[in-house]
Amino acid sequence: MTLLDDLQAVLTDRAVLDVRIGLHWTAVVVDGDSGRRCGLASTLVKTHEHTGKPDVPQAGALHTLSGLELARLAASDQPTLASVGVAAINALVPTLPEAWVDVNAEEVIATHGAGKTVALIGSFPFIPRLRARVGNLIVLERNPQSGELPAGAAPDVLPGADVVAITGTTLINHTLEGLLKLCAPGATVLVLGPSTPLSPVLFEHSVDLLSGAVVTAVEPVLQAVCQGAHFPQVHRAGVRLVNMTRPGYPE
Repeated sequence: MTLLDDLQAVLTDRAVLDVRIGLHWTAVVVDGDSGRRCGLASTLVKTHEHTGKPDVPQAGALHTLSGLELARLAASDQPTLASVGVAAINALVPTLPEAWVDVNAEEVIATHGAGKTVALIGSFPFIPRLRARVGNLIVLERNPQSGELPAGAAPDVLPGADVVAITGTTLINHTLEGLLKLCAPGATVLVLGPSTPLSPVLFEHSVDLLSGAVVTAVEPVLQAVCQGAHFPQVHRAGVRLVNMTRPGYPE
């Protein structure tokens, strides 16, 4: 059983109402018990080609699939379909609002990383501010910029980090499980970003903290997504940033 299998095992099927694949974000809307629920995931794409197989073979008919059928696309080796799958998981995952605390990932990392070595997988806009708030910040990225290390350095970096913060996008590109195995047993492990499922299932896979997103205004978010919005625009359209902590994790 993989992490994706475990996440999908706790989902209840729902009717799909809408699927939007935007320039930066993908959204899936399902019919929930108390209204529409929208899940987000980063839109990943393969290198653009003018010939060959389509990126989304079911384009135009994705909304006719069930929620669980969309969720199973998370295992696809086609990155855009995997984005749809993770967005569907985020729309279907059981809500636990009593466990949500309104705090963004930057604050969570800064709190737990004060005076410590922090490994951050993924490039985030708060990195310049975060550097001044933790002991030592090491950033790993698939397309590293100045001051960042390539993602391939993870086996050398993660075992020595006190705090490891991993972008939820790694669930889409199927690298999350391998990265979790590299973390030291005593490290604080955080998964962050709007692609992150707010599911206790991740706590069973050595994750301590989840910093994700809850869509509070479905229609404005859909409009922003399909018009190419980046996350600050999607956030303003109607997204709540929340954190969940593993039960028993020391505060």
